[in-house]
Amino acid sequence: MPGGGVFSGTVNLKYVKLGYQYLVNHFLTLLLVPVMAATALELARLGPGELLALWRSLDLDLVHILCSAFLVVFIGTVYVMSRPRPVYLVDYACYKPPASCRVPFATFMEHTRLISDDDKSVRFQTRILERSGLGEDTCLPPANHYIPPNPSMEASRAEAQLVIFSAIDDLVRRTGLKPKDIDILVVNCSLFSPTPSLSAMIINKYKLRSNIRSFNLSGMGCSAGLISIDLARDMLQVHPNSNALVVSTEIITPNFYQGTRRDMLLPNCLFRMGAAAILLSNRRREARRAKYRLVHVVRTHKGADDRAYRCVYQEEDEQGFSGISLSKELMAIAGDALKSNITTIGPLVLPMSEQLLFFFRLVGRKLVNKKWKPYIPDFKLAFEHFCIHAGGRAVIDELQKNLQLSARHVEASRMTLHRFGNTSSSSLWYELAYIEAKGRMRRGDRVWQIGFGSGFKCNSAVWKCLRSIKTPTNGPWDDCIDRYPVEIPEIVKL
Repeated sequence: MPGGGVFSGTVNLKYVKLGYQYLVNHFLTLLLVPVMAATALELARLGPGELLALWRSLDLDLVHILCSAFLVVFIGTVYVMSRPRPVYLVDYACYKPPASCRVPFATFMEHTRLISDDDKSVRFQTRILERSGLGEDTCLPPANHYIPPNPSMEASRAEAQLVIFSAIDDLVRRTGLKPKDIDILVVNCSLFSPTPSLSAMIINKYKLRSNIRSFNLSGMGCSAGLISIDLARDMLQVHPNSNALVVSTEIITPNFYQGTRRDMLLPNCLFRMGAAAILLSNRRREARRAKYRLVHVVRTHKGADDRAYRCVYQEEDEQGFSGISLSKELMAIAGDALKSNITTIGPLVLPMSEQLLFFFRLVGRKLVNKKWKPYIPDFKLAFEHFCIHAGGRAVIDELQKNLQLSARHVEASRMTLHRFGNTSSSSLWYELAYIEAKGRMRRGDRVWQIGFGSGFKCNSAVWKCLRSIKTPTNGPWDDCIDRYPVEIPEIVKL
């Protein structure tokens, strides 16, 4: 058969690599099992008299035994007390916009033509939307349906109340959470920061306790959701027996750009409304019903570099219109931030076989041949599921290529972008909900969430599934999951 030799060689190489991975990852086990077996056989050969003589030869008295026992108990106590408290993700809820907020392509472009007198800007937004990877069911807040849009403070607050309260109400229904049980509140919204804050708005709505520890994060971009998780984790480490409510959202109403600069028109085409509410806890009893346990959070900040700092930048254009400019260097900067992030997270999650291959290739490039390609670790050996920030089609494409992921690994990200658009910091939770809605989450599975945001930041969170999760019936995907995955063409002609 043509090509049979190549196929045979590929198969043989595959089994060689599998054998190498098994040998390295189980080296201690393979080493200790023969030693323990030989020791057990030797002890089995000794008679009772010989065993008694061996014990007496150790010459241990009661004081030695008690001191040894005390030392073991002391070391064990110190170890248990110094261990970080486990942080459990009890449950989460994502806001599902009503059909009245839906913005099909035709509606979006019709509104764009009525609002803008600049034909070049209209044609540019048409090209962006055709290649965006968004579908026909994404949603914008009610204020953006007006012609022209109504970016008032009142409308912005109305959107915040709609998306945040809906997500929290859904979470309360799922978990039976009571307001008095919330000890810590963390809210992140990058571009809408009113006074009183959004966290104060939640406290007022749900009449939370007066001694609640509340935080309101703003200006931290699409990766702020994982920053909020990190902050909540740190708070749970120092406050035992506590619950933390994390709310991630982006308010679209006040951020519609009305000018003509192309780098500032992109967010109009990509960003859509959304929010997520997450319940974290360090209470032991919550472990029985929790979905996940937080394993790692790794944060990378490239703000010391001027290019990275300005690649996502809020400013006014020449006409005085405020908006977010996206640099052409954004993907290169995101790739650099990702490399720094995986350099940190790699040793924490990768099996030893991949770490050794990476190390040997690095040494080889330094000492033997600098032209050798760097070894890209196989993160598929460390994670079963990937939640990549649905910031745009280019972001997902770049990470799929850099991490050598299959189409199935990035399916949740692509389908979230298609159904909900770029919902900023909450997009990771829509992706996790997609994986659950597909019935793919099993006990022991590991999830890698990757978020990117202005500054420039790349943040990662690693979760371990604590129980096989039944397909939810009331999530954001419940009325459309059977249609997914869908084929997303390179260009949708409008």
